[in-house]
Amino acid sequence: MANSRAKTNNETDGFVKVLADKATDRILGTHIIGPSAGELINEAVLAQEYGASSEDVARVCHAHPTCAEALREANLASYFGKPINF
Repeated sequence: MANSRAKTNNETDGFVKVLADKATDRILGTHIIGPSAGELINEAVLAQEYGASSEDVARVCHAHPTCAEALREANLASYFGKPINF
């Protein structure tokens, strides 16, 4: 299911997936596939470079409606087991 901005832009193909260590929650990698991948990857790389956890990214405010919300939702799914909007 696509987020609000992706639906508005009629660009609903793609996904964001966050891989985190089960014991420490440290982000190990992020898969971003879709039209806005190039605009989203910077936050994922920054989080991984500085050793952030998926909870860290999930708790950061992301503007609505934006495609960046998809990264937050993926981190929510990684840490809490489910995203808010999907």
